[in-house]
Amino acid sequence: MGDEKEENTWLALASELLTLAASGKFTFSSISSVKGHDWCIIQLGVAGRIHGVDVDTSFFTGNHPPFVSVQAGHLEEPPTFNLEGDRTGAAASHAELVAVAKLHSEAWPELVGVSELKPGYLDCCHNYFKVNFKQRVTHLRLNMYPDGGISRMRVYGVGQTDWTSVSLHQDVDLVALTNGGVCLGYSNAHFGHPRNMIGLGRAANMADGWETARRLDRPKKLKVDGQGVLQVPGCEWAVFGLGHCGVISSIEVDTNHFRGNFPDSCRVEACALTPEDEGRSVRTKWNSGKWEVLLPSQKLRPHHRHVYDTAALTLTHPITHVRLVIAPDGGVSRLRLWGRAVNHETLASTR
Repeated sequence: MGDEKEENTWLALASELLTLAASGKFTFSSISSVKGHDWCIIQLGVAGRIHGVDVDTSFFTGNHPPFVSVQAGHLEEPPTFNLEGDRTGAAASHAELVAVAKLHSEAWPELVGVSELKPGYLDCCHNYFKVNFKQRVTHLRLNMYPDGGISRMRVYGVGQTDWTSVSLHQDVDLVALTNGGVCLGYSNAHFGHPRNMIGLGRAANMADGWETARRLDRPKKLKVDGQGVLQVPGCEWAVFGLGHCGVISSIEVDTNHFRGNFPDSCRVEACALTPEDEGRSVRTKWNSGKWEVLLPSQKLRPHHRHVYDTAALTLTHPITHVRLVIAPDGGVSRLRLWGRAVNHETLASTR
């Protein structure tokens, strides 16, 4: 999630809803003495489809809002106004309310209807709501009825790009979470989840990447082949669905921050699956025979951005899924798959 526009932040800022860690700061409006209720507008950090919401009332045991609702909007252009500085103790000004009124957020469709909130005790503070909304969302309106305190809000979903605005001649990162890429399976995520690899920008640290546990089947004495690649019996893997089917022209494997715990080597496999194929593969934990080598085994370096262009790749037809295989184990901070989207008719003709 990203920016927010608030009506009443008498005791704490609405921006505290978006904080990653428990900081002891929360969103808390004053007790209402006027008609209406309190609300805030939130700009999502990544536009996409939403599948669930968590409204966390931690620590608000006697002053949480009795009820909330969540509405969704899709704005072609973000609002041109911003709320800056310390807003604690301030309600929205008349000019700000006029600007927000132009968004017509009160008429946005509901993701979560008016629903009861539980207080902020440890055993009930997370108020989870399943969402069934198929449209792309860029902004949310969180309504509290009539006022009170909410510590955090988490919005779960899948990033989604408006592919009608993307040229078929434009290279894009087809696996990026902002473009709808999603992790669908993995062998090991002991220290960091593979979905981190398709996140925004370069990794902030090792925890912002994928890292597995050390494999216990490594030989007592390590040997290498003629290319210096370790000869080991085991490997780890992570599977991703692309945001759009396409032809890959270059791959980036970034081991940023992984200096003593990077994989010795990696390869990338690919396939073209129907939604039915994907469902079966998920159920069988990706024990499928449809994988083809897209990038043959490559020796990796520590704390380094490895880029492989078309000359290193072995497939030229459209794909929908990839599997990154690392040997024997270790950490990768980012995976990028640059290529061009193709229409589904082209994909069907290649199957």
